[in-house]
Amino acid sequence: MSFALGQRWISDTESDLGLGTVVAIEGRHLTLLFPASGETRLYAQADAPLTRVKFNVGDEIASADGFKLLVAAIKQQHDNLVYCGKRLDDDSYVELRETFLDHFISFNQPQDRLFAGQIDRFDWFTLRYQAWQQLHQQQQNPLQGLTGARVSLIAHQLHIANEVAKRHAPRVLLADEVGLGKTIEAGLIIHQQLISGLASRVLIVVPEALQHQWLVEMLRRFNLRFSVFDQERCEQSALDVANPFDTEQLVLCSLSFLQNQPRWHQLACDSQWDLLVVDEAHHLQWSEHAPSEAYQRIDALAQQTAGLILLTATPDQLGHESHFARLKLLDPARFHSYDAFLQEEQQYQQVAAVATPLLAQSPLTPAEQTALQQMLTETDISAELSLLQQGDAQQQQQARQKLLAQLLDRHGTGRILFRNSRASIKGFPKRSAHLYPLALPEQYQTALKVHFSLNPDLSEAERVQANLFPEQVLQQLDDSSCWWQFDPRVETLISLLKQHKQEKFLLICAHARTAIALEEAVRQREGIRAAVFHEGMSIVERDKAAAYFAQEEYSAQLLLCSEIGSEGRNFQFAHHLVLFDLPLNPDLLEQRIGRLDRIGQRADIQLHLPHFANQAQQLLLDWYQQGLDAFAHTCQTGRSVFEQVCDRLIPLLAQPVADQPAMATLIRDSQQLNQQLKTRLEQGRDKLLEIHSAGGEQAKQLAQAIAAQDNDTALPLLMFKAWDLLGINQDDRSDTSIILTPSEQMQGSYPWLGDEGVTVTFDRATALAEEDIQLLSWDHPMVRGTLDILTTEPHGSSSVALLANKALPVGSYLLELNFIIEASAPPALQLPRYLPATPLRLLLDKNANNLSAKVSFEQLNKQLKPVGRQTGSKLAGALQQLVHPLLAKATEIATTQMANVISSAQQSVSQTLGAQQQRLTALRQLNPSVRQDEIDALAKQQQQLTDYISKARLKLDAIRLIVVSHD
Repeated sequence: MSFALGQRWISDTESDLGLGTVVAIEGRHLTLLFPASGETRLYAQADAPLTRVKFNVGDEIASADGFKLLVAAIKQQHDNLVYCGKRLDDDSYVELRETFLDHFISFNQPQDRLFAGQIDRFDWFTLRYQAWQQLHQQQQNPLQGLTGARVSLIAHQLHIANEVAKRHAPRVLLADEVGLGKTIEAGLIIHQQLISGLASRVLIVVPEALQHQWLVEMLRRFNLRFSVFDQERCEQSALDVANPFDTEQLVLCSLSFLQNQPRWHQLACDSQWDLLVVDEAHHLQWSEHAPSEAYQRIDALAQQTAGLILLTATPDQLGHESHFARLKLLDPARFHSYDAFLQEEQQYQQVAAVATPLLAQSPLTPAEQTALQQMLTETDISAELSLLQQGDAQQQQQARQKLLAQLLDRHGTGRILFRNSRASIKGFPKRSAHLYPLALPEQYQTALKVHFSLNPDLSEAERVQANLFPEQVLQQLDDSSCWWQFDPRVETLISLLKQHKQEKFLLICAHARTAIALEEAVRQREGIRAAVFHEGMSIVERDKAAAYFAQEEYSAQLLLCSEIGSEGRNFQFAHHLVLFDLPLNPDLLEQRIGRLDRIGQRADIQLHLPHFANQAQQLLLDWYQQGLDAFAHTCQTGRSVFEQVCDRLIPLLAQPVADQPAMATLIRDSQQLNQQLKTRLEQGRDKLLEIHSAGGEQAKQLAQAIAAQDNDTALPLLMFKAWDLLGINQDDRSDTSIILTPSEQMQGSYPWLGDEGVTVTFDRATALAEEDIQLLSWDHPMVRGTLDILTTEPHGSSSVALLANKALPVGSYLLELNFIIEASAPPALQLPRYLPATPLRLLLDKNANNLSAKVSFEQLNKQLKPVGRQTGSKLAGALQQLVHPLLAKATEIATTQMANVISSAQQSVSQTLGAQQQRLTALRQLNPSVRQDEIDALAKQQQQLTDYISKARLKLDAIRLIVVSHD
């Protein structure tokens, strides 16, 4: 390094000192003054950790005199740089010696930091990239706001929260039975509304005796810090501000406080709230001519607040005055007259009577059909009624669901009133079974005869296994046999794959050997790409197989799984499932189908069942389809039915020749038993009020999805890396919990850590068992704060690495850039749902060719080696002139890609919100529970989102210079 007086340098180890000036050179040492910080440093010239500050033509620079200069040329005088160009304030020409550069210049842009020698550690760049990827995913996560609560994953609670919290200004009554978790449901709604940005200010009003319970519950379960407002708190705050309620976002107070203190009640009404929550709402006594004072207090607050949630455990008795009073609080325009409400309730009772036989899946009498037609006069339901009489089981079920949906949409109270139940509403998503009866090949017939002759003492269970899996019998007799060469099920499979070349198929069979053989069959016969997934593979091998199946390009069309494929894995991006054989356990069958039939599945499930006609396979299939209706719908009663009829089913499956009459009788008995069990599940329900409340299978799938996210390793892997780099000490407290404490190397503050540290876990069961442990999820403030640090702080925004690849010339280079597409909008618009912060990764070679599609981040990252800061700074300086044109080209490429992202986001807004407006507008003509302000809010949201998305901007977030080396 060559030094001269007046040159400007920055410290590689103390970049916060600002821009330094060489003020003295004496022998082997030099002295730098850092005017911005007032510090002076003495360095040895030979190994000074310094980087020369050099700007380029086209850069904007600031002078110590306060003006800015657009650099047009650069001269050198006495080893000092002189920047020539026009001042930006008056366009006058000026020459600025580097000595007179602004001392407070900071290098925040990634490219500026790179060329200024502010090179970050290799792992910082990786972590920053991963943080952006996770942030992008989480902003679109449909589970956002539901996963962070320290609660058990009880389906009906999650369903209520998911249904209500996504609405604009929800106004609902939660009327669960005692012990079913109204407080948790309300907390989930509050939590999700706050995280999604739909609400920012919340007021909770409860009986005084419940204040502490609510305060603790909100903090312990939802990480929400509410402030209790009472007489003392208000009087103290009033000394400093006009309205004490404006000093906090989340406020909790007692009903008696508001009732007994008119002054504070008026100020609470004057403050602007997004959501009002009232517990024990049945205590608000009301009569048409003499509403109680407590009721009037809440009524005044409710009229000033957009969102309202009422909680009561009192069973809803239709026609009761208190029930009307609660509904009047929710929607006074609709429930304006008690007499009118009583008349409307008569209609509700008629709807309930019509809905009852549909829910019970019993045939409709002529009188019930007539009542149904009168109830739905605005639509033609003759086709559905015909299917109920003449259609098959699947068609009848679909007709019932369609009729129920029309009834509930038009006349139900489900939009404003929820009364939770553990009963289910089935049918999400739909399933279609495609049966392929085939002749049993002679080879199998012979093998079975030989097998039974050689083994006359086989048990019934062993005979069943032989009849259900003849290919296994053949392989036992002749291990060299290629059964797939003549098995007609293989031909059926190949035909399906060829008919649907662009769609993915999941095949599940009972044995690993079968899956392996089928992969060989489709590969050799048609060259079809397939992956195998079975218990004999390592976890890494299974992950690779699943990834090969999941990726969009150069991927497997078919994933062949043994029974292990029906456990735990989620393949919901596919909707074709081939059941190559059938398990004897109904629960196992449901697990198989459950690989695709999951929350998040956007298409109907297509079940393909090749089977041997008039054999045990068909008997079992008929029992599942006709006796349990297990292919068309989730069969909650299947296991119970099986346990009661297995002593009749097993002998039939064990016989060499199908006994069709006996099987028909068994199927008929199974149908009746299954129907009885289902009827018991339906008993005791207030059908009109509870149809929408429990969520049924959809709610269960929602709970499963959250559980799956709990088990995902992406979050702990990210947090462990972040803690290491941010200087957070980690000590194991148990197998599932960690103690975090600040280290001496930790800079600044870290969210939710505190001076004494905190104990955390990623395991929900641990957090539920130990209340002093924080449950970390993507919704937790510590995690959200960590992502904020990783994506907004400069750490990892500039990096240099070596690529050891002898196939490339030494000294050649690549430029890896991560751009971010982002837009700003008020949180209530929920813009990230449509346009989240979107990373765009580019990888340019020296000719500005973008290689990112061919070389993934992970693939490249594994081949790179880190370099020291000084070496990295030298490499960046040497290539600076060559890199600048690449930066311009990268910005051009990213700008083009951004236009496509913006267009896609605006299309999503139009489709999603447009469809919601159309539906609600149509329903409002028939169902007064749909409020006009909901429709207006959607229209306004669509217009505003379109405008904000159009103003999205592109920023360069991180840059990595990669130099090829053969070392």
